Amino acid sequence: MKFAPHSYQQYAIDRIEADPCIGLFLDMGLGKTVITLTAINDLRYNRWAVARVLVVAPKKVAEATWCAEAAKWDHLRHLRIVPVLGPLQKRIRALNTPGDIWVINRENVSWLVDYLRNAWPFDMVVLDESSSFKNHQSKRFKAMKLVRPRIRRLVELTGTPAPNGLEDLWAQIYLLDGGQRLGKTISSYREAFFTEDWAHPGQQYRTYSPQAGADHRIRAAISDICVSMKAEDYLELPDYIEDIVPVALDAKARKAYEKLERDMLLEVDEQTITAGTAAVLNGKLLQLCSGAVYDAEGNAAEVHGCKVEAFLEVVEQLHGEHALVFYWFQHERDRLAEALKGSGLRVRVYRGAEDAEAWNAGAVDLLLAHPASCGYGLNLQAGGHHIIWFGYPNWALEIYQQANARLHRQGQQYPVIAHHLVVQGGMDEAVVAALHEKGDTQEALMQALRAKITRARGGRA
Repeated sequence: MKFAPHSYQQYAIDRIEADPCIGLFLDMGLGKTVITLTAINDLRYNRWAVARVLVVAPKKVAEATWCAEAAKWDHLRHLRIVPVLGPLQKRIRALNTPGDIWVINRENVSWLVDYLRNAWPFDMVVLDESSSFKNHQSKRFKAMKLVRPRIRRLVELTGTPAPNGLEDLWAQIYLLDGGQRLGKTISSYREAFFTEDWAHPGQQYRTYSPQAGADHRIRAAISDICVSMKAEDYLELPDYIEDIVPVALDAKARKAYEKLERDMLLEVDEQTITAGTAAVLNGKLLQLCSGAVYDAEGNAAEVHGCKVEAFLEVVEQLHGEHALVFYWFQHERDRLAEALKGSGLRVRVYRGAEDAEAWNAGAVDLLLAHPASCGYGLNLQAGGHHIIWFGYPNWALEIYQQANARLHRQGQQYPVIAHHLVVQGGMDEAVVAALHEKGDTQEALMQALRAKITRARGGRA
């Protein structure tokens, strides 16, 4: 296929070629991969500016996306892309295989740095989904920081550079400029742009809130090395429509749900709830909404089947239209697969490139997928335009948005309809509301939990 870049794509290509360090904060669906590969090809074969390029990506993206994208376009098919994946000996052989671009999953960055040590050979590095390096205390960030002086060109790609707030930006920008723009340390960054929040008694971690106007000052500080583009400004995408499907629990299910909910809520004090306890509690309540909950031995105990029944009704109403189904807990996947046995539908669980190809070829009616496993880089828009959210991420706004963008992206021919199964009066409602607010989802969910705990202590049945 011949590549005719849009004007915004050409601008991004030119910036990669001109700037040794650049952050491309391009929205989902704008073609970050082909932009980067085109620039690498020019730098490698026309300008002789780079010799060996390393791409660090999420595992599923590393397995398929970069190789598939290069094979798709006529001007990139000659690029030799070597996946550095799998067992130790396979990774070592890959590093010694002739190529132009080596692609490794982000979990193995620490291993790579330790293995190569002073023999680091990559003069250009691409961090695909650089938000994976947002934690300044993570091993992958520290490893990349260690070899940063040996890297002449660095490109960061992401559509969500600050998924959980402005604090996420510091580590990513530090890798680009060594701390010139936002400070040499996370402490100096916080001092310049944040204020420390009031701490609850017993709170283990400090939290910080942006100062007034901090977002504008941060944008101004990094504007020369970061390019930010939103899909709605450049693409004419089909409509994205949300269909909230309320799930009503029957009397028996409601009684069981409310008893378990109340028992769990009464174990927690609404005044001292922390992010850790909120995550556990929220996860349990979401499991209850789906109809089952893990016991102490890790076995799924079924509480009700109301949500599965609602799901089957939605599938029936699709009248043969294909749907991408997102679950969050493993027991949700297992129960959905069991419920679909004998339906005559072609059902697959997404596990890798083979499943994505079958879906895009129209050979799958329902593709069950965990949003974290297919949230980045996968092009699934050819296989259908319906999404069914059966289970929800706790408060992971980035995962939620990325998952929806698997269908709602460039190349989609039809309006994308996302059907949200929401248990009335359940934790589903709070999660969906928080995700739609697109603000501080963690704080919103903690407030929702505090409200539920207060009601539970007031004796609500």
